[in-house]
Amino acid sequence: MTAPGRRSSTFTRLLRHGFTDPSAAERLLAGEELTGVRSDPVLLEALGATADPDLALGGLVRLLEAQPDPAARRGLLDTLIAAKPLRDRLLGVLGASAALGDHLARHPHDWQALVTYEPQDLHPGVTEFERGLADADDPVALRVAYRRCLLSIAARDVCGTTDVAETAAELADLATATLRAALALARAAAPDDAALCRLAVVAMGKCGGHELNYVSDVDVIFVGEAVEGADEDKALRAATRLASHLMRICSETTVEGSIWPVDANLRPEGRNGPLVRTLSSHVAYYQRWAKTWEFQALLKARPVAGDPELGEAYLAALQPLVWQAAERENFVADVQKMRRRVVENIPASEVDRELKLGPGGLRDVEFAVQLLQLVHGRTDASLRSGTTLKALQALADGGYVGRADAVQLDEAYRFLRTMEHRIQLYRLRRTHLVPEDETDQRRLGRSLGLRTDPVAGLNREWKRHASVVRRLHEKLFYRPLLDAVAQLAPGEARLSAVAARERLVALGYADPASALRHLEALASGVSRKAAIQRTLLPVLLGWFADSADPDAGLLNFRKVSDALGKTPWYLRLLRDEGAAAENLARVLSAGRLAPDLLMRAPEAVALLGDGDGRAGSGLEPRGRAPLEQEILATVRRAAGAEQAVTGVRGVRRRELFRTAAGDIVSSYGTETQPAEADQGALVDRVGAAVSDLTAATLAGTLRAVVRDGWGDDLPTRFAIIGMGRFGGHELGYGSDADVVFVHEPREGVEEREASQAANRVVAEMRRLLQLPSADPPLLIDADLRPEGKSGPLVRTLKSYAAYYRRWSLVWEAQALLRAEPVAGDEELGRRFVELIDPLRYPADGLGDDAVREIRRLKARMESERMPRGADPKLHTKLGPGGLSDVEWTVQLLQMRHGSTLPGLRTTRTRAALAAAREAGLIEAEHAGTLDEAWVLATRVRNAVMLVRGRAGDTFPSEPRELAAVGRYLGYGPGHVGELLDAYRRTARRARTVVDELFYGA
Repeated sequence: MTAPGRRSSTFTRLLRHGFTDPSAAERLLAGEELTGVRSDPVLLEALGATADPDLALGGLVRLLEAQPDPAARRGLLDTLIAAKPLRDRLLGVLGASAALGDHLARHPHDWQALVTYEPQDLHPGVTEFERGLADADDPVALRVAYRRCLLSIAARDVCGTTDVAETAAELADLATATLRAALALARAAAPDDAALCRLAVVAMGKCGGHELNYVSDVDVIFVGEAVEGADEDKALRAATRLASHLMRICSETTVEGSIWPVDANLRPEGRNGPLVRTLSSHVAYYQRWAKTWEFQALLKARPVAGDPELGEAYLAALQPLVWQAAERENFVADVQKMRRRVVENIPASEVDRELKLGPGGLRDVEFAVQLLQLVHGRTDASLRSGTTLKALQALADGGYVGRADAVQLDEAYRFLRTMEHRIQLYRLRRTHLVPEDETDQRRLGRSLGLRTDPVAGLNREWKRHASVVRRLHEKLFYRPLLDAVAQLAPGEARLSAVAARERLVALGYADPASALRHLEALASGVSRKAAIQRTLLPVLLGWFADSADPDAGLLNFRKVSDALGKTPWYLRLLRDEGAAAENLARVLSAGRLAPDLLMRAPEAVALLGDGDGRAGSGLEPRGRAPLEQEILATVRRAAGAEQAVTGVRGVRRRELFRTAAGDIVSSYGTETQPAEADQGALVDRVGAAVSDLTAATLAGTLRAVVRDGWGDDLPTRFAIIGMGRFGGHELGYGSDADVVFVHEPREGVEEREASQAANRVVAEMRRLLQLPSADPPLLIDADLRPEGKSGPLVRTLKSYAAYYRRWSLVWEAQALLRAEPVAGDEELGRRFVELIDPLRYPADGLGDDAVREIRRLKARMESERMPRGADPKLHTKLGPGGLSDVEWTVQLLQMRHGSTLPGLRTTRTRAALAAAREAGLIEAEHAGTLDEAWVLATRVRNAVMLVRGRAGDTFPSEPRELAAVGRYLGYGPGHVGELLDAYRRTARRARTVVDELFYGA
């Protein structure tokens, strides 16, 4: 007897074996049913190995209590202890399924179905299940026989004899046998009806796909025909009665419950349509009226019962229509819309527990696989499987899905389906919700083999697999490649030579013969690389055709592919990253600059992918700090100044490509992201990015030159001041770096030595940044220094102070409005700014003489600097309403009012214009007109550089180049005239404002 307050040894053993209520378990073990075995360690270990030892023990006691006599009870116990296979299967089922425990208690002999297993019993098919249901002569007996068969499936499942895919296939085979048995009962009950018609039962959904759950609606479609000589209407009515009776036999609740609902709502017209149709009626409906989702549902159609010839005829007639579904207008958008609608319909309280329909759930995998099947299965029959995992494997084998992605998706799908099976098996109820109760989660986790901490382990593994599905689903299901491939004409998902030539001509390629040679070079052969190219090219051709120069896009794609074709990540990036392929197509066909930058280092194509998971995030410009950090690290690693600046220029080239590519993609828009509507934001992004990059480049070059010539310290403090567009953070792709240089001798250093050092630094920086190289040069322009080209290249801070005090002209003060330190000694740069502030923002504003001088200089510049033969109305810099007009107008306001209005003290044109508007110096409408004109002119200049690969202030005259500029600015093919009209109109309105505000007209 156990002493008071102490636990019995049995209690302790039960705790150790995983019982959560050892006191109740101890009482059950003490009952007479378990006499002789209660202390048997074999029994306790077997119970402890189950998903829920308490549930398993309770179920075993109930089963023993239900035995008809002591001899039967003894026989069960003896077999249980002696036969490990039975012990594992029976207790495994009892520990996983309360519902099957109830069945065994009602039918106490059914445990014997688990005793002996012949080899063929390990993986039974339809024939074996039909044999198991053969004696059922009424709906109640059919339910009992069905549960008996289900018991054997569950036993193999929980013991690991079958994996989740095999279990799902067995459940589908049992459903097939059950539908056949139910139809036999219906026919026996109405022999006259049976004699009038042929009836085929076509399984749909998971039953048709050979991947059924434990508890699921069994989706079917009925096809009926009259037997020879019978009236068709009477035959269809007879077939409808048979079909309805079949559904009731399976679905109605009896003393033994129901089997599962038979759902015929996937039929044509759904619930509103007739339950049974003739084959010709089915075909007519699908040819004329069917929606996209109905073709998707037909992927899993499989005849399972009734007239086999009629069922096969149904498949033969409708399968060709399934593979034409992807040619329907808006096909991919329809499927994606359905998927979103399913998610939206989940109650908010359940979405985080929804295993099937929630984000990262089973439906994500199934929809993604089905969409890929419908798109690519048109020309590849190997993809036409109704089973999700088999189709996924076929997609991987064909190169449509990355092998690693397919493995991860397969693993995640199997885990989620196993979770779903175990959840449903417990009560044999149709549910896809992960239970909230900790006891249920513990049993579920243990059933999946998570024994150490089943609740935490279950949630960790579930979230991990759901996260994998969500990530891969976004790549597979939403990747824009599918949209374009699905819109190709029939037969063009793979490129034959004839189809390619026709396609090229239709898309407007100027040189289809050359284009075809590029395609043949890219897509010929039987390698995996060629297979992926054949998948990508039909899509890319369409994207190239959206541009003004498809030929250039294709040629550039071939060059990049030739350079990177042997790199394993390149084609994988294009195939699997949703943004990469389309971004590359846009960039390669938008003009010369971005492709030229890319060809010099093709590995930069990696920037076109999804970066941190957001589409196109690799193209977002980097800030000044990380750029300078990388550049200075490059300088530190280099052996000398020349090697260092070569590295710096390489970084600059890569970042110019990043900025140009991001600008192109944002300007063109993509399939999933519309073009950026805010033109000013695009201008600001490019200006800031190129200006930051130029500043970081100068900082790195300065560090390299100083280190190479003087070590750590230059004899003089040295700063670089950005001027013009550089100081204003408004650089374009082709801009020089306008700067002035200032230095200050260190203590104890003679001014002559300091000046020589500073001049050597400038000369060496200019030389290194212009050395012939694969990387674009950076020209340093110091012409805005005091005295211009006639003045010294570098001055001390004292020299600047003396010059500005005695000799400064009004244009020099105006130029200083955009002066900002960009590199070198920060404290010296700050003092330079303090020096020039009184000049650029004079305390008393501008006198009349100064205003007249500024106006005279502006008029002279317009007349003298305009290129001969240029159309002034289309000159973005010097023409009326162009950049110069807007900038001089804003700068005049800054010099007049900057001393009293701090908001005007900025080097940036748009910011100063906004400050003037807020201060009431300019009407909001006028400010908007000037801003619009400045942004448009800047965008045109950026476009010209992107398209031609060299800077220009006027619109190109060559038609293709002009069309490319128009495309960048949002004007489609044939609308270039509208672009020119819009520019003239915008500039004209701006000039009117300039005449009033600047010239005082």
